[in-house]
Amino acid sequence: MGKVIDIARVKFSVGQLVHHRLFHYRGVIVDVDRSYQGTEEWYQAVARSRPPKNRPWYHVLVDGQEHSTYVAERNLQADESLKPVEHPLLQQFFYKFENGLYFRKGP
Repeated sequence: MGKVIDIARVKFSVGQLVHHRLFHYRGVIVDVDRSYQGTEEWYQAVARSRPPKNRPWYHVLVDGQEHSTYVAERNLQADESLKPVEHPLLQQFFYKFENGLYFRKGP
């Protein structure tokens, strides 16, 4: 957390609601990596559509679940529902939800 991100290169930001294009789940972004930061083993096993490693990847709390996931930018789209997500870790990252956006807690 707390990385400086080149805003011009990322499509989504921390606190934004997103929808996964392939698996159709909703979530909220809690962190952004400029490029893939996972292991080659994980990429080969999980990233079956082989999204580019040199584009942004996002850490997402999944709505209605207890886990988070790591998703390539090309597999996400903005979630227009403006409904809050349900996740047990929300309060660790955010202090309020307003107009479809979560506000990150300070350092």
